[in-house]
Amino acid sequence: MTNTELVLNMLAEVAATDVSQLRQPKDFDESIDAAAEGAKAALAARRQIERSTGKTPITRLNAKSIGTKKIVKK
Repeated sequence: MTNTELVLNMLAEVAATDVSQLRQPKDFDESIDAAAEGAKAALAARRQIERSTGKTPITRLNAKSIGTKKIVKK
């Protein structure tokens, strides 16, 4: 996971929390709707990043593998 992926994830969580606090969901279905609104905010940001950079900020890497280099001995 890259820094951008992490920030997009955090954006989705914060947006969902803000929507949830505003709407005060009464049941699980309403909570799902609030989470979906948070996801929409992160998706909009991701699409803008893709338009601006011409590439996706999403990778197949996980946090453990980023920054590590395999040392090949000859």
